[in-house]
Formats: sequence, C-alpha cells, structure tokens
Amino acid sequence: MGVINERALPQPEEIIEELPLGFEVAAKKHERDLEIARVFKGEEDRFILIIGPCSADSEEPVIEYIHRLSRLQERVKDKILMIPRIYTNKPRTTGDGYKGMVHQPNPSGKPDMLKGLKAIRHLHLRAIKETGLSSADEMLYPDNYYYLSDVLSYVAVGARSVENQQHRLVASGIEIPVGMKNPTGGDISVMLNSVTAAQHPQTFISRGWEVTTDGNPLSHAILRGSTDSKGRNHPNYHYEDLINLYEAYSQRNLKNMALIVDTNHSNSGKQYLEQIRICKEVLHSCRHSADIKRMVKGFMIESYIEDGCQGIGDGVFGRSITDPCLGWEKTERLVLDMAELI
Repeated sequence: MGVINERALPQPEEIIEELPLGFEVAAKKHERDLEIARVFKGEEDRFILIIGPCSADSEEPVIEYIHRLSRLQERVKDKILMIPRIYTNKPRTTGDGYKGMVHQPNPSGKPDMLKGLKAIRHLHLRAIKETGLSSADEMLYPDNYYYLSDVLSYVAVGARSVENQQHRLVASGIEIPVGMKNPTGGDISVMLNSVTAAQHPQTFISRGWEVTTDGNPLSHAILRGSTDSKGRNHPNYHYEDLINLYEAYSQRNLKNMALIVDTNHSNSGKQYLEQIRICKEVLHSCRHSADIKRMVKGFMIESYIEDGCQGIGDGVFGRSITDPCLGWEKTERLVLDMAELI
C-alpha cells in the first residue's frame, strides 16, 4: 500500500509577496500583454514567436538566451513579437525522469516543491526584469499557475493535458492567451472542444474555493502533429491540414480564431533542424490563402544557445537536456529570414 506524506505549502499570495514583480515592471508587463492580445484578436498582423528551450533546465543559460532574444527582438519588432519559452514543468509519467525545474532537489536529493516554486518564479522574474520580455510556460499542473499568474504572458496546455477538465476550467479564468494543443493522437475536435470550454464561463472548485470565471476569449489552437499506434509521426502543418482546421474552427463560431503552429514535436518528428523548413512552408501557405493567413498567428519553436541535446550532467552551457533544439546561430538566421517573408 502506498504511503502519502503531506506538508502544507504557502499560498500563492505569500510567494508573490516574497518575490514581487514590482509596480514599474508590472506596468510594462501589462503593456506587453495588450500588444500580444492585439495580435490574437487580429487587430495587428505581427507574428507571434513562442520561442526558447524545450525545458528551462538551468537559470544562467536560460537568462543568457533571453538576453540574446531581447536584442534580436529589437531588430524585428515591426514584424515579430517574441515570447520566451520558460518551461519549468515537463510531463514525465514513467519512473524518475526529469520533471523540470519545479522539482528542485533538497540536500538529500529528493524533490522540494516549495524550493522549486520559488526557483521558477525567480527565473521568470529575472527574465522580465532584465530583458523586458515576459514569458510563456506550460500549465502542466493547474495549481502551479497561481504562483506565476502575474508574470506570464502566455500559457500552453500540452497534448497530454488538453482533455483534462481542470486544465480547461482554469484556462477559462486566465486573462492572457492560452494555447490548447491537439492531443498526441491528433484529434482536432478534442483541441477545439478545449478551446470552446476555455472560452465559456465556468464554475468549479480550485484550491478549496468555489471559482466562477467569465471565459477566456484568447484561448486558441496549437497544432503539434500526432503519433499513431505504431509510433509513427504525422505532421499537421501542411496546407491541407490548415484548410481543414480553418473549416472546423469556423463551424464552432469561436472568438478570435487563432492558431499557433508548433514546429517541433510530432510535426518535425523531433528532428529539430526541420523547424526551419516548417516555418517557411507555413508562411508560404499564408501567402496562398487569405483564410490561413487570418488564422495563423505564429509559431512555437524550440531553440537554445547550442544545437541538439545532451544528457543530464554533461555540462554543455545552453544545450537542451530534453528534446533537441535549434542553436543560436540558426535561430537568429531563421528569425531574420521570417521577418523578410512576413
């Protein structure tokens, strides 16, 4: 029989008070949220790039990467609006696999969730305070969102979470864009059901409270490809896939039709260099269909300082310890090329 050990954690308000955003930074973050919302509402035609490491595995290389990103943002600000990926949770359901920065170890090596919550909040705070770029994170654990609710500008619900009721309900009360990925099996109706649920008012229980929301009109779709029962990847970013999604999306009569194309995962078969080609192919589709152009708002790209990936403990600064990522030189070239194509 399993043994459950419990300890009470501070409420999110206590952690936020201990590690505050600050009035001036909060005002800048609010301005940035308004910019991002205008793109998702179709009020301006800049492209969104949710870009950064597969996993925010270590604070210093992540901050170095985001400093580079902020300088690049200045060069393309008329065409592209970048949101750094600072993904501090990773879905690992088998054994002791790496579960992200939120699972910070204590001196004995066991996860210390309080230490982890403070570490991930500190990382997000450093990013926005030092670079002015507010960030994106994945809502793997809905309760964790409340510890970051004032610092994030984008939230993603992953392929393994998109059918979960609590994720959908919490998303309905978030005031920033929430992207719903298609599930690993590829059923776009599941993804659109999640967008529908998040856009509608909801009442539910969270953290011991009855919560009522107004719905999130900025909830939208993310295509990330799929995997069949034999483990084969099937991309869903091609022209015909986008037209099919546009037609299915239109039938739902949802607010602010929007799509982010995830260029890695099953769309690339985790062949990270394919992300370059995928971005350019989707932009080509946008030029050939006004409907696709209206729907596609941007890309999700996995990128870091060094190409590829490494094992935990290998010690290469700025190289992913989870899925392989584009290195900085290729990232910079891709972003500049996209700015010319948009």
